[in-house]
Amino acid sequence: MNLWFRLIWMLLKRPWRKPVDPFSTTVVHMRVWPLDLDLNRHVTNGRYFTLADIGRMDYVLKTGAFRIALRRKAVPIVGDAWGKFRRELKLFETFEIHTRMLGWDEKWSFLEHRFIKDGRVAGVVLMRGVFRSSTGTVPPVDIVRDLGVPEQSPPLPAWLTAWSQSCDGMSAQLREEEAPIVS
Repeated sequence: MNLWFRLIWMLLKRPWRKPVDPFSTTVVHMRVWPLDLDLNRHVTNGRYFTLADIGRMDYVLKTGAFRIALRRKAVPIVGDAWGKFRRELKLFETFEIHTRMLGWDEKWSFLEHRFIKDGRVAGVVLMRGVFRSSTGTVPPVDIVRDLGVPEQSPPLPAWLTAWSQSCDGMSAQLREEEAPIVS
């Protein structure tokens, strides 16, 4: 439930924020609350992914991507996410979520969420996602064109491309496993 309060708080502060360039890094300031903790008394690994949703919502609002999605009657969908945890975030500590666009390919947009505590990275969540409308997936190039960004993505790091291809491979394998057996 506390995530709803965080989301509402972020939305209430929205009207006073200035729009940012899609390649800017957006920052959300947060505090660790009791419901964020696991039995080890630090932020549970699953909570990082949920908190990244708030950072992503902030990013989509500040860059204006939400307006483009509304015009296209599209909704953002997370396809895959990956996390790396480096340092603990403990009860009542403050931290920031730094969100930035890494780039895109023919289908996916890639965002990075860095959890920063005292100037050091506590964790990173990477996400690849799409905007989907009733007619299907909206190509990222259409979204970035509407944002006024050059259609060519910045070069994606080799490790990010490899991760994305690995996700595609896993999706293909899952589709094969789910395929009905014809006798």
